[in-house]
Amino acid sequence: GIVEVVGTDDRAVAIVIWNPDGSTAELSGNGTRIAAAWLMDRDGVDEARVDVIGGRSVQAQRLPDGLFEADMGEVTVGPLETVDGVELTPVSVGNPHAVVIGDPDEIRQLGPRLETNPRFPDRTNVQIARVDRPGHVTARVWERGVGETTASGTSAVAVAAATHDEGDVVVHFPGGDLHVRLEHGRAWLIGPAVRVDESPDNHDEAANGT
Repeated sequence: GIVEVVGTDDRAVAIVIWNPDGSTAELSGNGTRIAAAWLMDRDGVDEARVDVIGGRSVQAQRLPDGLFEADMGEVTVGPLETVDGVELTPVSVGNPHAVVIGDPDEIRQLGPRLETNPRFPDRTNVQIARVDRPGHVTARVWERGVGETTASGTSAVAVAAATHDEGDVVVHFPGGDLHVRLEHGRAWLIGPAVRVDESPDNHDEAANGT
């Protein structure tokens, strides 16, 4: 997708998030982190606010280790339900998610089926997750309006919230790892943001926010 900067202010940037199919998203964990990192680098600061047009505002900061932490706000986890014969947990991170516990390799079969199911009138992002051990989850993602992606920030939050009540969770995607901290129904997302021209050997684009 594309993160379009439509305005900047004192330590704040307004963005529109475009999907490949021309639709827009209410939120993107990686996209907001990228936008915040861009503004911080431009202005020489370590904190920034990202206002997603049509979505929520996200406060982000640069950590001492060079990673970026974004306060993703409230996360709502719904009760387990069955949709088209598939058990899933609906999660809202400011955008819709359907988390399935199972074999992540089934994402290309279940993802498009659930994305467009009438249960989700605005379509949904889909994740298939496997809990490897407490605090570690492996997942693959089918993004609404995109298809399969190698990593997703809001999907990492959704997976963490659907599989853990509180604490620190590492979500392992094909494109790399993202860290989520859950506290009292709120989530913080931690990961890198790297300029492509500064990391020519890095192919980890989705997780690293390049």
